[in-house]
Amino acid sequence: MPQMAPLMWLYLYFFFLLSLIIFMSVNYFIKPYEKINMKNDSLTLPPQPTWKW
Repeated sequence: MPQMAPLMWLYLYFFFLLSLIIFMSVNYFIKPYEKINMKNDSLTLPPQPTWKW
């Protein structure tokens, strides 16, 4: 039945949109753990040069 082909593309489009929304929301809410330690960072990192004269 060739008249059913547009419905297949519509379903594929909605599936793509749904999977894209799920992927973006998972990437937004699940982030890698970042450890921030102000005392050790200032001792281990060399001072950054300033490029202003």
